[in-house]
Amino acid sequence: MRSPRDFFKPLAVGAPEPVREIPFRPSRVIHFFPPQNEKLVSKLPEIIPTVDILLGNLEDAIPMADKEAARAGLVKVGKTVDFGSTQFWTRINSLDSPWGHDDLVTLVSEIGDKLDVIMVPKVEGPEDIHYVDRLLAQLEAKAGLKKPILVHAILETARGMVNIEEICAASPRMQGLSLGPADLAANRRMKTTRVGGGHPDYLVRADPPTGADGPQYGADRTVFQQDLWHYTLARMVDACVTFGLLPFYGPFGDIKDTVACEDQFRNAYLLGCVGAWSLHPVQIDIAKKVFSPRPEDVRQAQRVIDAMGDGTGAIMLDGKMEDDASVKQCKVVVALAHELAARDPELKASYDF
Repeated sequence: MRSPRDFFKPLAVGAPEPVREIPFRPSRVIHFFPPQNEKLVSKLPEIIPTVDILLGNLEDAIPMADKEAARAGLVKVGKTVDFGSTQFWTRINSLDSPWGHDDLVTLVSEIGDKLDVIMVPKVEGPEDIHYVDRLLAQLEAKAGLKKPILVHAILETARGMVNIEEICAASPRMQGLSLGPADLAANRRMKTTRVGGGHPDYLVRADPPTGADGPQYGADRTVFQQDLWHYTLARMVDACVTFGLLPFYGPFGDIKDTVACEDQFRNAYLLGCVGAWSLHPVQIDIAKKVFSPRPEDVRQAQRVIDAMGDGTGAIMLDGKMEDDASVKQCKVVVALAHELAARDPELKASYDF
């Protein structure tokens, strides 16, 4: 049995003190790049100011023959590129792969002072986080790091979903969770080959119209396509909020379908996610747009806050009842707007701050 007082003690002698609260910085978009691709790496100085998080990917999208080159490329990026106020993350290879351990050892030793967060794929239980937690502490102590590197887990298996609360509570390093819809779909035996998004066969059909002879089963009926990921996202958000973590929607694979991408991102935003992944530059602006409150929503939220005074009781505003719960909702929107405005001058102007 472990005492609660031990939870915030370093797991290795000389390791930095664990954080007691996850810092919230603008995190609307996590943009992935392959570190072994020199052409794309050369464009990073142009991309960095446009994204909240830049992530060097070492896992699935990197061919086996390029794993070592990607790791070396990421080290070079960490040592030579100026990130400014943009967060610098990496996604390591899975813990059951031949490369995951070496990813951690090399990256923490070489550029641990530059990394904000390490994303761990296919996390299935707290034991995965405990392993990474202890190893990171040892490596941080050896490298002389002054602040701990945080950990972000990807939910990609049914077992990971079942253990989601235990994963969130496994370490004070836990920064957040992302939904990995493709791997999760395969693990669940879902019959879809899409990377995120909806499916035209997952639907609700209206009842048949009724005629003189009863229901007209052969008549045309209205069809409503449903969201395959609603339950999973909602559960992930609840687990994250319970343990003070940040929830993210993961990848949307159909790069050309920007309309459906925006719809999926907005569903995640409305449910409580703080951001989403970007697999292509065209998705950067979509994520930034969706995960930034609309100016009219910010203005209305501020109206409610101002009208409510001390935030207690209830009032009628524009024919709608507003009470203390309304103020709490509105403060979430306004606080996020101020966070984003501090980073984005265009947003600041649109919010009239």
